[in-house]
Amino acid sequence: MYLLAWIFIGVLVGWGAGRILQGNGYGPIMDVAMGIGGAVAGGFLMRAAGFGGVGGTIVTTFVAVICAALLTVLFGVANGRRIYARQRT
Repeated sequence: MYLLAWIFIGVLVGWGAGRILQGNGYGPIMDVAMGIGGAVAGGFLMRAAGFGGVGGTIVTTFVAVICAALLTVLFGVANGRRIYARQRT
């Protein structure tokens, strides 16, 4: 059950981070894949650290979001993509 939640979080965060990054990259599929990888890795690390059960679900989900965003953004920046602030109209 946790794995499915982490994958869903990774898809959402990877897609969102990919929308923020501009430039020549690998595209939305790679952004989503990096988000899933980061979320699953962060989730498993927190579960291995002993954060489980009902209270640990919130902590594990939060760390999965953070790891997915970091992995997607850092991978994009390392490959020469730029982050631009979008203007609201």
